[in-house]
Amino acid sequence: MSFDRPRDFAAAWIAAWNAHDLERVLGHYADDVVFRSPRIEAVMGDATCVVHGKAALRTYWATALEKMPDLHFVLDRVYAGKHAVTVVYRNHRGQSAAETMVFDGDGQVSEGIATYD
Repeated sequence: MSFDRPRDFAAAWIAAWNAHDLERVLGHYADDVVFRSPRIEAVMGDATCVVHGKAALRTYWATALEKMPDLHFVLDRVYAGKHAVTVVYRNHRGQSAAETMVFDGDGQVSEGIATYD
């Protein structure tokens, strides 16, 4: 799935997370993805809050899912750019969050940035 259908992408991304299907989530991401989130420090102890590569992203998200078995997202809004999508959602804690994903030429997420209110 690529960025040319942002609402379809967002729905599939949310559904994969809600199923806790990590491999389905990771299927959207390039092998050399760079992912930034303030949650990385709390989950992985890495103060840079940056993960490099799909393998490291898999480790981060698997660790996070173990700590949050009730994780669930509700889609709120989708914003589309030239080669990017921002998915705004409410998480299992009732917190509003947004993830901006930049797509490479193959339609895979090459960069992701998670932000929270």
